[in-house]
Amino acid sequence: MDATEVKKLIKELQTATSSGKPEDAITILKTLKKDVVATEDLLRETKAGLAIGKLRSHSRKEIADLAKELVKKWKEAVEAAKKAKTGASVAPAATDAAKPPVKKQPSTLVGKSNTSSPQPPAPSLPPLEPPPRKLSVTTSSAVPAAKAPQTPVTPVVSSDPNAVRTVKTDAVKISSKGDKVRDKCLELLYDAMAMDSGAPTEQILKRAEAIEYSVYSEFDGVNKEYNQKMRRLCLNLKDKKNPGLRAAVVSGDIKVDRFVKMSPEEMASEERKQQNNAINQQNVHNALGAGEPEAETDAFQCGRCKNFKTRYRQAQTRSADEPMTVRFSCTVCGNKYEQSSPSLD
Repeated sequence: MDATEVKKLIKELQTATSSGKPEDAITILKTLKKDVVATEDLLRETKAGLAIGKLRSHSRKEIADLAKELVKKWKEAVEAAKKAKTGASVAPAATDAAKPPVKKQPSTLVGKSNTSSPQPPAPSLPPLEPPPRKLSVTTSSAVPAAKAPQTPVTPVVSSDPNAVRTVKTDAVKISSKGDKVRDKCLELLYDAMAMDSGAPTEQILKRAEAIEYSVYSEFDGVNKEYNQKMRRLCLNLKDKKNPGLRAAVVSGDIKVDRFVKMSPEEMASEERKQQNNAINQQNVHNALGAGEPEAETDAFQCGRCKNFKTRYRQAQTRSADEPMTVRFSCTVCGNKYEQSSPSLD
């Protein structure tokens, strides 16, 4: 399956999940798992990994499980290709280096020494022999040739899906900011974003540095407010039930300047948002249930649509010796209005 087809399926998947069609989303995920041969170039061009990664926290278990399986499968395929490519590039260099060095013939040196001498050699002197150091130099020159050429290599992410990435496991060198607190916060941010990410170390470190500097600038240094905000950001990024937030921050879908200003409610996972919404709806229901019940009547005419289908409830909005307020709502057009103690007989 080429990049164009993958992009089309990803777009259909996003439409299905956002429009409440879980069965279509499951079908598309199964198709991607079966037909897509993941490569680093394909995933980078289509951004399929980021789109699928966000579904790992989906409220429907089957979609979340398929997304996790797909991310794991693609990550293992990419890492296997990287290892195979690295092994193929090192093998020819090692073969060439194993060839024995060609030694220089000492006879040339002897002949050159004899001809360059202005005085003829005495008959009793033995012929000159090459200095031993020439041989030692020739032998030692073979040592560097046996080493394969060194090229900078980006640390490879472990193919083990259960492996947790950190600053230490990725061998990341963080440039010191001259403050131990800032350096530690950078390390915590990196650990939080890298824990289950497949992104390069440079990309994750760049995001961590941008977040830390933004908070540092906001509070003009390291202080109580700086510490509190950094702790809150790290905890939200490290939440195991919120992989979508980590993926969005690392990929850049959520910009750094927006992320540092997000409230805890905005950072919450989809599951947490649904729980909070259900709690809010229940609270509203309980609050409405505690009030006076509504009754339906045809004794009053709606001033907007002129129909007589209305519902009303009475409420004591003023002092006890004042008449009660009656609140009406039209069941036809939804118009709401109040009257002070009208006759309901």
